[in-house]
Amino acid sequence: MISCREVSMFFKKRAVVEDEYGRTLQKTSRSAHEAYALSDGKAGSFVTAWQSTMKLHDVIAENRLKFAARLNEMSEDLANLAKEVEKNRKATKDLATRYERALQESEMALEKAKARFDATHEELERILLAKEGESMKDGTHNRTGGPSGKRVIGKAVAKGGMLLKGKNPASIAKQEEDVRQRMSTSSDAFRKAVLETQAMRQEYFNFQLPRILRSLKECADEIDLGTQYHLSRYAFLFESIILNDGSTISPTGGIEEGPGLKPIMESIDNRQDFKVYMQNYAIATNRPTGPRREGPWEEGFAPPVPRYHAPDGNARIPHSESRGPTPHQNGGHSPAPNGGPANGAAPQETYPPAIAKAMQQYPDRGRPTFGIPLEEQMIRDNVEVPRIMEKCCEAIEGYGLSSMGIFRLSGTSSKVQKLKVILDRDIDAVDLMHDEWRMDVNNVTSVLKLWLRELPEPLLTFNLYQGYIEAASECHPPFVTLNYFDTIISGCRGGE
Repeated sequence: MISCREVSMFFKKRAVVEDEYGRTLQKTSRSAHEAYALSDGKAGSFVTAWQSTMKLHDVIAENRLKFAARLNEMSEDLANLAKEVEKNRKATKDLATRYERALQESEMALEKAKARFDATHEELERILLAKEGESMKDGTHNRTGGPSGKRVIGKAVAKGGMLLKGKNPASIAKQEEDVRQRMSTSSDAFRKAVLETQAMRQEYFNFQLPRILRSLKECADEIDLGTQYHLSRYAFLFESIILNDGSTISPTGGIEEGPGLKPIMESIDNRQDFKVYMQNYAIATNRPTGPRREGPWEEGFAPPVPRYHAPDGNARIPHSESRGPTPHQNGGHSPAPNGGPANGAAPQETYPPAIAKAMQQYPDRGRPTFGIPLEEQMIRDNVEVPRIMEKCCEAIEGYGLSSMGIFRLSGTSSKVQKLKVILDRDIDAVDLMHDEWRMDVNNVTSVLKLWLRELPEPLLTFNLYQGYIEAASECHPPFVTLNYFDTIISGCRGGE
């Protein structure tokens, strides 16, 4: 009983420790994830690795919370088992006490009946002695004063003095009859008490006592087996939680279980992250990127950047060309090393293995999406909303709304390039709900931003650019500024 309660108390204390550990780890991982999403930290492969690491910690925390819940259940089960066994044990002991008390009372009644029978027997013996004394007195006239007669009468008087109640034979005979009747009654009562006590002793020692001992043994076995079962279950759960933590940190089931903690950390590519950051910075600030080295774009070299003149007369760098030509823009040929047009004998452009495999899987339908004017895409596809906008927004609403920094954080560069290529070749055949894209919604949002950047003319158009600058530069209340914007857009529509 004490061992069961001690084990129950240990499970309860261990559950408190595991619950506190799980909640603290969960709170720490989620707060770190949210804090990093709100900060201006590194993007690219680092943020992907960081988010995956926090997810692993969150999974470990969930496992610990489940373990704590199981420990609480086992603690309650053992406590209830101890209470139930204690209740049954107490009831059995009370039953044994009642049987023992009844046997003791029967033995006391037997002793009292025996005492009454002995007292009546002694009284009858005194009367018989008195009667014998009278008979000797009447039968021997000359020997009444003899020593034997005096001895018998004196012995009878010494036994109780019953001869003093009456000296005539009639009185002695009546007393004898009364004593004999009481003698018979006490004898019957004594015999009955003996039989009842013997029957009760036989029932108690042959039936009740073995049953009581068997019940007590069953109570002890029940609590021992229950304690051993829960200890074995605790050992199994403890081993399982350790193995789960190990398989979460370093899975052994293959790709479907996801990468482990070490591969996640090793996937951080600082050089590629820096390259993407510098490219995004150059595009965002519209500044020259410095001296260039010529070479194939799949090895990290940027092609020459052509320029064109916007309607306002300022030279601009088109985003579609600043990030390198797409296969359909270059006819499937890589640019010449000096930036000039490729000759007919130029070799086919080489792609990374993953993109080349995707290109084989998605044949080119000749309906490109990136770098094509918006009005041309909508007229060609006969839609009111561009297909890529509709497809990406459905994917974002499907599995990305719970993520932090959907559009602020960048996706993996290789994944973004792969998704761009297959969308450009056959946008209708691409399933953005596939597990490959569901793992990181930032890949989808990065492709959508890339499509917007590569539009030859932005959504707000070059004609409205100066008007927006003037509206934003004036110091007006917000509603006045909104009216300016509305006037600019209305004027654009009227001009159209």
